[in-house]
Amino acid sequence: MTIQTESPPSDDAPKACRPADCLAEDWLSFLGHRWNALALWQLTARPLRFTELQAALPGITPKVLTERVAGLVARGLVLRSESNHYPREVSYSLSPRGRALGRILLDLYDWAEADAAAR
Repeated sequence: MTIQTESPPSDDAPKACRPADCLAEDWLSFLGHRWNALALWQLTARPLRFTELQAALPGITPKVLTERVAGLVARGLVLRSESNHYPREVSYSLSPRGRALGRILLDLYDWAEADAAAR
């Protein structure tokens, strides 16, 4: 009779956590919400005005874009800046935290491209 034992977890194995207190799950859920990651992705290149961001995301409504951007600002990933002249212009850019997450999204893009090429 053979007794199987579990091998010790490797250093790169996911950490076990309960959904209620799993920070990674919270961020994955947030990024998985439609438009959040795509809006961040568009802002990795340069700051954009609202209309530019909307044009970069075909199919998004102004109402939904307003909600998504507000969520990104609330999470500290995006900075909102207003001009002091008329007409007022509002632009959005990545915060330092947003840039750090943007680098992860760029790595994901590179992985997806390599994976598609390997098929």
